[in-house]
Amino acid sequence: MINAAVIGLGRWGKSIVEAVQGKSKRLRLIRGVSKEPDLVRDFARSHGFELTTEFEAAVADPRVQAVFLATPHSLHVQQIAAVAKAGKPVWCEKPLALTHVEAERAIAACRKANVVFGLGNNKRCFSSMSALKHIVSDGKLGEILHIEGHFCNEHSTRVTGGWRDDPLESPGGGMTGAGLHLIDAFVNLAGPIKTVDARLFAPKPSPDPRDAAAVLVEFASGATGLLATVRAAPMYWRIHAFGTKGWAEARDETTLTIARVGEKAETKTFPQVDSLAVLLEAFAESIETGMPFLVSQADMLDVVGAFEAIIRSIAEGRPVAVGRI
Repeated sequence: MINAAVIGLGRWGKSIVEAVQGKSKRLRLIRGVSKEPDLVRDFARSHGFELTTEFEAAVADPRVQAVFLATPHSLHVQQIAAVAKAGKPVWCEKPLALTHVEAERAIAACRKANVVFGLGNNKRCFSSMSALKHIVSDGKLGEILHIEGHFCNEHSTRVTGGWRDDPLESPGGGMTGAGLHLIDAFVNLAGPIKTVDARLFAPKPSPDPRDAAAVLVEFASGATGLLATVRAAPMYWRIHAFGTKGWAEARDETTLTIARVGEKAETKTFPQVDSLAVLLEAFAESIETGMPFLVSQADMLDVVGAFEAIIRSIAEGRPVAVGRI
């Protein structure tokens, strides 16, 4: 059993706890860190872990064998580096960083310390997305020509104040939250992104979540893509890949439709899984066995590079090339 600490106990930090505690056979949370302990004291008590306010003390605790970060985005890189320096595996909620240079720093720190690094791209673990990845990787769609993606997430309307409302922490409207999952899905299916042309429609200034972001994508392979997110709309997930031999669409967490050239479309429904728990277990397995984490570090860097280019494209109103492909 790997004893771990979770840093940050907001909505997503609590989600990590609820996915692990008393359910995982590999992971157990023994410490939590919050700058507002009075707000989460009952939660910590009910889930059986100690609560403190100091990041450094939790990382230095010899009982702590791994650290989970659910903290403001601007803190990720320095905190990843600190955990890696302590010689402990580290998991970070996305985004890894807000710029490619900073993401490289975080990855380099983990490589230097030879510690496992995990990132919270849990939408890869939807049953529908796992099936879509296998179909694409097996060549059943032929060469990928085009991908479309859309993610709405009404949770954004429930954020009231705090760092998630700060454009410096969460630029590009819905791109920092929902949009990053779409970018990750695109990179996972079709490889590095070469150029982006993005627009943000925000009729009212932040923190009003009624905005829409749309991006035209060109992949390094020459394939194209379209992705969009509307933060205030009800939950909706769709990734649609088109190839020379057919197309396949992942809809929500469990449904996949595939149509191959000359055949009728077929829809399959897969069992529901806790996508966050699946990814957390993959992190624990990497710690125990040395197997590579489910999300490659190359993909992590490609996603941040594309995200940084999208934010720049929104700001400048023009296409932007992604650096360091």
